[in-house]
Amino acid sequence: MSASAAGVPPVAAATPAPARGHPLLRLITQRVAASLLLLVVVSILIFIGCQLLPGDAATAILGRDATPSALAALRDQLHLNEPAPYRYFQWISGMLQGKLGYSVTQQSAIWPLIRGRILNSAILAGFAIVVMIPLSLALGVLTATRAGRLADRLISMASLSLIAVPEFVSGTLLALLFGVSLKLLPAVSFVAPGNSPLQTPLVLILPCLTLLGASVAQTMRMVRAGMVEALRSEYVAASRLNGFPERQVVLRFALRNALAPTVQVIALNMQWLVGGIVVTEYVFNYPGLGQELVTAVTARDIPLVQAIALLIAAFYFAVNIVTDIVLILLVPKLRTAP
Repeated sequence: MSASAAGVPPVAAATPAPARGHPLLRLITQRVAASLLLLVVVSILIFIGCQLLPGDAATAILGRDATPSALAALRDQLHLNEPAPYRYFQWISGMLQGKLGYSVTQQSAIWPLIRGRILNSAILAGFAIVVMIPLSLALGVLTATRAGRLADRLISMASLSLIAVPEFVSGTLLALLFGVSLKLLPAVSFVAPGNSPLQTPLVLILPCLTLLGASVAQTMRMVRAGMVEALRSEYVAASRLNGFPERQVVLRFALRNALAPTVQVIALNMQWLVGGIVVTEYVFNYPGLGQELVTAVTARDIPLVQAIALLIAAFYFAVNIVTDIVLILLVPKLRTAP
């Protein structure tokens, strides 16, 4: 007798669980969503910080001798008389549409003003990153394989000294030594308007050395710590017992397992380069985004300050997303985490 004939309701067929999607894609989506949410929070903080700059923006732009009518007209142009929430939504909606705004001090749209400077800063940061990564890995491996010896102690002492010196101090000393005293390199990184720093590559050397000081030292110390731990592990000892050459043991087994924490430090240093570029570009008068930001803050050019600050914040979060993806690819257990 069937279950329906006996008065027993039939058991519903088990429905398969909906697919949750690929774990890697799900993790990346979560990271991107969290970064976008944080970017919104940062945009609010940038807006509030710009409103709290000391002094009246209209007076700072036009000067103390400006007439009341001129000040009132500029305040209307900057929407300073509008409520703060309205001004924020006007600004952020324009940014979402790709409209960075209008510079009130230079009387020009912001994007043409900073387009070339973004490229100049990217060239400087790119050179620093290209040198930083292999140099940090090489010094970290060298000190780890010679832990406790003279080379390790000397390099470690030098790295601690470089970390302790601020960029404006190291940049000034480099400019005085190589630019003023020895006259080997230009003390001021002058680039003609419309030209690329690649046309005069000597202007990149001193700013690049200034940026490399602390970043190489920090990354090298992290590589050294990871390598020392890896070289003492059981799998490295087993690879040596199996007759692998020491070079292959160091590079294939130890360094590969020390890369995961190193990737995070490299990402942090790439983000730090953005802050370091602001100081370095100002010291060497390098025509990049950082120098433009300092000039805009001095002139109280609020739209320009907000646009540059938000672009820098977006770069920070983009580096974080790329770092998370690289870590997920390097560490398999992160792909299976709930």
